[in-house]
Amino acid sequence: MGLLEVKGVGKRFGGLQALGDVNLSVQENTVHAIIGPNGAGKSTLLNCFVGKLIPDTGSVMFNGQSVLGRTPFEINQMGISRVFQTPEIFGDLNVMENMMIPCFAKRDGAFRLHAFETVENEKDLVEKAEQMLIDVNMIDKRHMNAASMSRGDKRRLEMAMCLVQDPKLLLLDEPTAGMARADTNNTIDLLKEIKEKRDITMAIIEHDMHVVFSLAERITVLAQGTPLVEDTPENIKGHPKVQEAYLGEAH
Repeated sequence: MGLLEVKGVGKRFGGLQALGDVNLSVQENTVHAIIGPNGAGKSTLLNCFVGKLIPDTGSVMFNGQSVLGRTPFEINQMGISRVFQTPEIFGDLNVMENMMIPCFAKRDGAFRLHAFETVENEKDLVEKAEQMLIDVNMIDKRHMNAASMSRGDKRRLEMAMCLVQDPKLLLLDEPTAGMARADTNNTIDLLKEIKEKRDITMAIIEHDMHVVFSLAERITVLAQGTPLVEDTPENIKGHPKVQEAYLGEAH
């Protein structure tokens, strides 16, 4: 059984079937890519992973527990973090101030330590945040205003804000969208480093096949809301239906 188990998931929006009988298993400590053309159901499926959408049929289980109907806070507490298509950072704050935000969560009207049950004071939180910035090579930008950074650095900061919470599953929704090739390659390198250093599972939605084949250990191809193929990158590259319908020449 995988860390994330999707069984028989279907979702309709009025007369449109966005997902139909999707079965998917994301194995622990792997990088699993979900690809397909626009309208294939990728974002709808990702929103089902985090409880943002409740499917009409089927189940989504993370680490043996259902994610359906849970609040974003509960999803986060379970060990799931998400990187969005547009970096979700606080542009009016500096880098370090952004890093401190995920170290706390507001619940029941009071701030409580989040993900660091053993931390006793704010000094420990600051050290944890600083170490994360060192790990993603951003410590020299700790006082920089977040809004003034490049898209690549904003993405790097967003990933650091997710990783400082020690998630078991990192969901990445087109993490290189809108980036120049240099920033894309830097993001690939960063994700490889993260994977090498941490016991973490990643599920990636991505259109850039260079990114997909650089990172993924397993790939699911969606077609009109249903899985067309699920296989290793090597087999996906050579699959005639995938080549013809979705990828063109893999590179």
